[in-house]
Amino acid sequence: MSASVRCNRRYAVNQIHGVPRTKPTLRVEQKRQTRRRLLDCARELFAANGYAAVKIEDIASAAGCSRATFYLHFTGKTDILRRIGSESMDPRPVSVYADLDAVLDNATREEFTQWIERAIDWFDRNRAILPAWDEALVLEPGFREPAREAIAALPDAMPSYLARWGADREREARLRIQLLVTQLERFFTRWAVQGTIEISRDEAATVLTDIWFPALMPPQA
Repeated sequence: MSASVRCNRRYAVNQIHGVPRTKPTLRVEQKRQTRRRLLDCARELFAANGYAAVKIEDIASAAGCSRATFYLHFTGKTDILRRIGSESMDPRPVSVYADLDAVLDNATREEFTQWIERAIDWFDRNRAILPAWDEALVLEPGFREPAREAIAALPDAMPSYLARWGADREREARLRIQLLVTQLERFFTRWAVQGTIEISRDEAATVLTDIWFPALMPPQA
């Protein structure tokens, strides 16, 4: 069954059982459901077919709406791909790094290893969309700035960690977090998506902890 058909069937059922009865909120709820439907269908299509092969018409059709309705919610393919990351992932990427902020408050190696394992779990749940992001970065120059902003925003979820580095070294602290993000993403892509790295999950978590736990320690630690 195609991604489009699955999307249509699922949301047909949701529409029958989930339409609000209160008139004042009906339109707002319908717009919210349409936006969610577009996000979910775009994610399924990108995961199944890659970025380049999917057209806006495909997303709109899978969501059961028109191209014009698509443009009421998103400016184009790059915009909806970016919004998938910020709106439809569970948990959101910023939540993963807010979790790291709390872990580094305690500064124990064991807890950091457990965080690495949770981060690998997050990548595993979202592995299908990763190739579409890489493809968009190659094909769409306009996607580079939103992607850069998304990575740069993750240190903002770690205010306690940044504060421990002090204002004069905050830029360095942010860079370390961004490099961690990059290595985890590329490792997971090569390990779980491409299969070019052969290593067990436990060994990966241990080695990544060896590299990153000391590298993330603030100067005073």
